[in-house]
Parts: sequence; C-alpha cells; structure tokens
Amino acid sequence: MVEVFKTNVSDGFSATLLLDALHADHLLYMANFDLEDRDRVLRVKCLVGEVDAPGVIALLHKHGFAAEILPDEVPRLSVNLLT
Repeated sequence: MVEVFKTNVSDGFSATLLLDALHADHLLYMANFDLEDRDRVLRVKCLVGEVDAPGVIALLHKHGFAAEILPDEVPRLSVNLLT
C-alpha cells in the first residue's frame, strides 16, 4: 500500500534526515520526498501490509515538521448522456 502526505519539509537535508529516521523505524517502508511539488509530498510504500499513517505523521511532528494525508482525488469525467 502507498500513502501520500502533504508536508512542510522544504530542504533536502531535512528530507534525508526524516527518511533515515523513517527507514530506521520501519524496515519494510520505501519512502521519498518530492520537494518540488507544491505540497512537498512524502510518499511512503509498505512492502507488506498498510502504512501506519498516524505513526508517520507523529514521526514528522517529533522532528518539528507538519504532515497530513493527501486524499485520493479521482477526476470526474463529464459524460453527455443527451446525444
């Protein structure tokens, strides 16, 4: 499973420290930051089972950063039924 978080992490040094801490606590997680995205996205994939989203958020908070789950957004298709 993959979980996507909006964060306020703005620099590569902090991102690296957070990823190291996350991987040390969760050996089955693969994670990365996209700091160029406006939401400074953290993507976390669990190789077995689900991502502990509250735990990830707590880890970032512990290090002085904010995080929240980004909801899945599926674009709606407009269908014209009157043809």
